[in-house]
Amino acid sequence: MSLPEDYLHYPHRKPGMDNPFYGWTPTRGRDPVILQDGTRALLTLIVPVEFFPLDPPAKPFKHPGAMVTPYPDLRHYTTRDYGNRVGVYRLLRALQQFDVKATFAINAEVAHRYPPLIEAIASAGHEIAAHGVSTAHLHHAGLPIEQERALVAQSRATFPKAVSWMSPARNQSFATMDLITEAGFKVCLDWEADMRPIAMCSHHGAITALPHYNELSDYRLMVERSQLPDAWAVQVLDAARDTVERFATEGSGGLAITLTPYVTGQPFRISALKSLLSGLQALPGLKVLTAREQAEAFAAVPQ
Repeated sequence: MSLPEDYLHYPHRKPGMDNPFYGWTPTRGRDPVILQDGTRALLTLIVPVEFFPLDPPAKPFKHPGAMVTPYPDLRHYTTRDYGNRVGVYRLLRALQQFDVKATFAINAEVAHRYPPLIEAIASAGHEIAAHGVSTAHLHHAGLPIEQERALVAQSRATFPKAVSWMSPARNQSFATMDLITEAGFKVCLDWEADMRPIAMCSHHGAITALPHYNELSDYRLMVERSQLPDAWAVQVLDAARDTVERFATEGSGGLAITLTPYVTGQPFRISALKSLLSGLQALPGLKVLTAREQAEAFAAVPQ
């Protein structure tokens, strides 16, 4: 049986990306961006502070950190809970030791349940980003737009001053970018499309997407791939060093990585984080900034 005539016809076939938010700008076809102070690279540490229900919904999919074994999965639940009660404070102490400010992406449910934790993060001078409602409230294409708008509104009401947004599980619908810009967010932490922040457009204005690398996530490398903490730290430092070295040909670069409280916040991994922070501070040409600061630094340069 022959194929129908329209089988190979793809109406959106053209140079560029299959999304309406940003254009196709390969490295060799763009001008280098040089930050105003001569910094070669910027790095942002993103700490997701999440609420994991004991019996999460399975549709449209479970959050990557959700419960694993049949209900009640107390083993994984208490591990996640450890992150919010103990591990996150260990991360805060390490960041304070090296005078590093991070971006804490926080579920609205966490803010309602653990106000002292939010106060500790804010009083330490870290950026607070909205991270949706909880790990059980995912954004996806099957979600009616008014329901998704309500989720964004609930998160916005909890964090009225937040500039940055990260979706639960970093998953979006086709409407998410429009909805978060409609709610006033200016920085998105869901994407990992480039080696520098990308200026995106939406129906409600501009928004900047930071290159947030899942391949360097502590959860990805140390939990999913069972790598040792020191190996994870070396890979992050190598990525930062590579971004600095690309300055000669590509200009200033940027990246963001995840520090998960119930992963890196464990006592047997915190020394690897301290080694990483020390290495980042010693890397010439690199600055560690919050998501908002990194986006603003690149936005200030004509491109």
